[in-house]
Amino acid sequence: MPEASRSRIWLYLGLTAGVLILGSAAIFVRLAQASGVITSFYRTAFAATLLFFPFIINKQKNERVISKHSAWIAVAGGLLFAADLALWSSGIVLGGATNPTLMANTAPLWVGLGSVVFFHERRVRTFWIGLWIAMAGVMVVMGQDMALALNFGLGSLLGLLAAVFYGAYFLVTQAGRSQLDTLSYYWISTASSAVVLLLLSLLFGEPLTGYNPITWLSFLASALIVQMGGWLLLNYVQGHLPASIVSPTLLLQPVLTAFIAIPLFGEQFTAWHILGGIAVLSGIYMIHRSRFSS
Repeated sequence: MPEASRSRIWLYLGLTAGVLILGSAAIFVRLAQASGVITSFYRTAFAATLLFFPFIINKQKNERVISKHSAWIAVAGGLLFAADLALWSSGIVLGGATNPTLMANTAPLWVGLGSVVFFHERRVRTFWIGLWIAMAGVMVVMGQDMALALNFGLGSLLGLLAAVFYGAYFLVTQAGRSQLDTLSYYWISTASSAVVLLLLSLLFGEPLTGYNPITWLSFLASALIVQMGGWLLLNYVQGHLPASIVSPTLLLQPVLTAFIAIPLFGEQFTAWHILGGIAVLSGIYMIHRSRFSS
């Protein structure tokens, strides 16, 4: 097998593994008996703390110096990621999980448009068709809950704003990864997110302590599995694949979350879950195939 083909296989395996891991993110938020902002803070803070020494060792071994410009790009990525987490979790508190999550899943649309405007990437018709099919699939998976919450309130608005920040994060990460290695970009952006989320927690008067063992374990598991596992893989992948390809793949998240929640929380399984899942997979396949015809 040619080296290029082997590298591509490992790249897509990394992307697939990252998406599969991120599918568990909402489960840990649900298990933790704390606000979304606090859960997000500990998730990023634990990850940044645990990877501090690996980051320092990597920095010393790496011959490529981290410039102020590239460091600020990573900081900007961290600020955008923190804003996304804070807006999305606040939207869920105000408007329930369905509408904010649905609005947040419009992020790939903003990434696709941003890649054309800022990076002058050419996107063929197959890309846009695949994107709409995948987004429609997400709506089908969430359809039963949507029927109970078909109103656009403040929670939905915050979810939509979260999508814009989420999309901007992917575009900034694409620029940052072109200048920084995976661990350097990841650590600087994650540490920046933790600082912002800590400030928001203090601003909102959220307690930093006093949680039960299950909640602390959820914080730690979210850091180890989601932040250090899933996002580290995705940051690596974004050094090789454009944001407009990586971001739509994350539309698998709500599908995976739904399938995980069925046995874990006893939620109802319907044929719509299968139909929506097939639509999401088909749309993502079209998006990735479009890359080779762009």
